[in-house]
Amino acid sequence: MPQTATLAPAPARILPTIVFSQFAGTSLWFAGNAVLPELQASLQLQEGAFALLTSAVQLGFILGTLCFAFLALADRVSPRLLFLLCALLGAAANALVLFSATSVAGVLVLRGITGFLLAGIYPVGMKIAASWYSGKLGKAIGYLVGALVLGTAFPHLLRGLGASLPWQSMLLGVSALAALGGVLMYVLVPDGPYMAKGATFRVGNILEIFRVRELRAAAFGYFGHMWELYAFWAFVPYVLAHVLPGTSQGQLSVYSFYVIAAGAVGCISGGYLSQRWGSGRVAFVQLLLSGVCCVLSVWVLQEPALLLPFLLFWGVVVAGDSPQFSALTARTAPPQLVGTALTVVTSLGFAITIGSIQLLGHLLTFMAPHSVFVFLAVGPVAGLLAMRPLLQK
Repeated sequence: MPQTATLAPAPARILPTIVFSQFAGTSLWFAGNAVLPELQASLQLQEGAFALLTSAVQLGFILGTLCFAFLALADRVSPRLLFLLCALLGAAANALVLFSATSVAGVLVLRGITGFLLAGIYPVGMKIAASWYSGKLGKAIGYLVGALVLGTAFPHLLRGLGASLPWQSMLLGVSALAALGGVLMYVLVPDGPYMAKGATFRVGNILEIFRVRELRAAAFGYFGHMWELYAFWAFVPYVLAHVLPGTSQGQLSVYSFYVIAAGAVGCISGGYLSQRWGSGRVAFVQLLLSGVCCVLSVWVLQEPALLLPFLLFWGVVVAGDSPQFSALTARTAPPQLVGTALTVVTSLGFAITIGSIQLLGHLLTFMAPHSVFVFLAVGPVAGLLAMRPLLQK
């Protein structure tokens, strides 16, 4: 008898396990940034080291996702096994920074390798979620990207609350957490009932996914969103330190955690709203609001009393549309190429982040923060225009 809509619902453990594993794996992302003061002292790095370390991870992630997409690994290899291997190897690369803290090149290479391996964690985690949740994919990926946001923010919290701990212990703790996430994913989450038959390797796979009009609309909306997202996250600590002078480093790290982690609220609430409004509308509204924040930053970033509430709201909407773009990509991609579509679209999106991060880093060398973030509005405007076919449908 063929499979139909009578498929049994996913076991209760599946979504919490995927969410925790995604959180644990993506905590590797900003682990190096959280111990930046110690690395700066050890390597005699200048202030530009923050953007340098971030860009190294981003570049590694781009190369990893391009490689995975070109080989269609997420569609040809068991996603659980791929997730496990990348989590274990990423944890090892992160821990090896301990032995390279006297070499700038060594640290940057290891951070780049960590980014490369994150390509087998973030988009592959979405592929696993898509194999278990079909009709509620926007909600499921809302939790999943919410976990990514918390994982990204987590090192800032460790830095703020455990400033007295040795930085080596913090790096090892993050590595252990990532390894645990990989093991739990492999042991507790089997392949889902909606797992399509994997694609065979073909150079035209990447071109094939972009022939779908709705997928192009979702992808270009996501690209506009990514122009803003990581540049905002990367420079939140800088803005806080500039507008709130005299605040301790530990308190600034805690504030940075709050602002970045607020995105999890936008991701999860947007997931629930997508069940009523649809992923396209939810993504459109949140991208519109984050674009408005880019423009308002010209005035609000000059008002210390308004800074934290404004950044918290911006943190909610700047990340909240991301899972809906991923859900739209997964829904509109050819069924046998869902993993490849998620991977290549994510890769191109992260390539865009390098441009915006470097642009803001350059502008901040001669402009005040309140005059710089308005340039991020270009992304939301372009993304909103690209999304029109999704709203018409």
